[in-house]
Amino acid sequence: MGVIGGTAQGMTALVYYVLVYAAANLGVFAVITIVALRSQKFTLEDYAGLYKRIQNRFLMTLSLFSLAGIPPFAGFFSKFFIFMAAFDAGFHLLVFIALVNTVISLYYYLLIVKAMYITPSDSPIPTFRSDRCTKWGLALCTLGIIGLGIASIVYQSIDKLSFGI
Repeated sequence: MGVIGGTAQGMTALVYYVLVYAAANLGVFAVITIVALRSQKFTLEDYAGLYKRIQNRFLMTLSLFSLAGIPPFAGFFSKFFIFMAAFDAGFHLLVFIALVNTVISLYYYLLIVKAMYITPSDSPIPTFRSDRCTKWGLALCTLGIIGLGIASIVYQSIDKLSFGI
């Protein structure tokens, strides 16, 4: 949607969206990989009660909310900028379809959060801790999501660096 309008606003929004999406996906898949490797659990039912078992629950929740586009997380702003660029370029129907898809995806992201915090577990995974390198990687993902969401200077800098030349 950022490319289709052919504007500087759309391209800036696209780069910002890719940065936020990469940080959030790295966070989610890092936690999923850690859980899978440590516990050999791979299904959604295995995530029931997970918040009690892992120390990375904050990053997982933050990343899922960001991917879902819930305000005030970075994913909300990235989607908002992309949608605005496409809307300003006249692609109203495309933005409407994207908004409907965002609402549908919200359900699936929140299923994981529900499993982690609300659904009780009959056979919980054992509690474990991550090593130092993993903690640093997860911390970088967390800082990326929070930093990109809070610091609007990132979005403004992308515009200046790419189109101010």
